[in-house]
Amino acid sequence: MRAIHITSLDGPEAIELVDIDAPARGENQVLIEVKAAGVAFPELLQTRGKYQVQPPLPFVPGAEVAGVVIEAPEGSDFKPGDRVAALTMLGGFAEQAVADVLNTFPLPDTVSYAEGASFMFNYGTVYFGLVKRGQLAPGERVLVHGASGGIGTAAIQVAKAFGASKVIAVTSTDAKGELAVAAGADEYVLSEGFKDAVKADGGVDIVVDPVGNPPGGDRFTDSLRCLVDDGRILIIGFTAGEIPKIAANRLLLNNLSAVGVGWGAYGMKRPGLFKQQWEDMYEHLESGALKPVIGESFPAERAVDALLTLDRAQATGKLVLEF
Repeated sequence: MRAIHITSLDGPEAIELVDIDAPARGENQVLIEVKAAGVAFPELLQTRGKYQVQPPLPFVPGAEVAGVVIEAPEGSDFKPGDRVAALTMLGGFAEQAVADVLNTFPLPDTVSYAEGASFMFNYGTVYFGLVKRGQLAPGERVLVHGASGGIGTAAIQVAKAFGASKVIAVTSTDAKGELAVAAGADEYVLSEGFKDAVKADGGVDIVVDPVGNPPGGDRFTDSLRCLVDDGRILIIGFTAGEIPKIAANRLLLNNLSAVGVGWGAYGMKRPGLFKQQWEDMYEHLESGALKPVIGESFPAERAVDALLTLDRAQATGKLVLEF
């Protein structure tokens, strides 16, 4: 089968499309014919040896796929021919991949393979952040940074589906703001001067932050200033490059909470959690209330381009490889 190999740690340009043996299914695993695989920052970091999960070279990256079941254990919920999405954790950038039964999910007929491969990483993360860690309550207001990206568009939709009264998107350009509104945001503000605009509008209860601070900037502190009493900032990632430092007095003065959202490692230690999250979101996925925004789909031969698009911060929505 065809697969993408990381053969060195020289960055995304060094990955290779190779022919290797198809994987063998373990006792509690599902063998999947991959139709689409999601492209995310972990794969980009793995090309440089900077991710916490770094197998020996060479290896096949790819943590999230959608496709058709080839083989499944007897007594499982799956049979050959079923449409599924799955978290493979590794090995997803290939024509065939395996996933644990507990990390394999039924894909509604209303959802494309590209959308299925774009769902669980982003939507599972923000569902865990907003609903579980952030305790989103009906009627609360939510601010989303990086709102035109995969995590951002997912956060907009999850917030609306689970009761937010208003979602404000923060984007770097008007074009990205329009994309965020198309994904479901009530309005957008530009990142330059967002604090004043949000405070003038009455502030927000929750800030979703997958961005952190740009070099030399202090976006994180400005986000704290946007929160009303009892507000929460959800710390999801640092795509802007700098990890913010928190002045604890800012949390004390307005009774704010800075909440870490480490979804993947948390779920891996709790078998069945990902499946429960899928079930919690399923009706919204099937109805279209949760609908992944696909930025661009690449054939396997252009996997380098997909990773470079992510590396250069040129992606809007989720990037997908198609096999």
